[in-house]
Amino acid sequence: MSPRYFLASGAYIVTTFILGFVWHLVLFKSTYQRLGIFSRIDDPIIPLGLTAMILQGLVLAYLYPLVSNGGAVLFEGLRFGLIMGLFIASSAVFAEAAKQRVTSLPTWLLLESVYYLIQFSLAGIAIAFAYGGRTPDN
Repeated sequence: MSPRYFLASGAYIVTTFILGFVWHLVLFKSTYQRLGIFSRIDDPIIPLGLTAMILQGLVLAYLYPLVSNGGAVLFEGLRFGLIMGLFIASSAVFAEAAKQRVTSLPTWLLLESVYYLIQFSLAGIAIAFAYGGRTPDN
């Protein structure tokens, strides 16, 4: 694996960790408590969340050069991030809401959808910049 791969993985992990921590445990913690969907909002197991982020970062950093068209870095990163975010949010937002009781489904869907939109937009752009607009075949 190239240094850019590890840089892209790290870019995803750092972006996601910071945004996820601030969004879920600072800005909207009381909203998530009222929604009642997270049973560990007061005592999350940070190492498990970080493990998920590391795995996601490794996979997404691997996939980016395979799907990048070599266009403008900002556009390619945003496109990649939104596609991957839609894929992951289908499980993390919609399927989770189907399996768990939540006090306000519209609030949950809006809050988490906006979170994933921001997260994967930023993460996709960060991954693209880590690769510098280059893919293995150019």
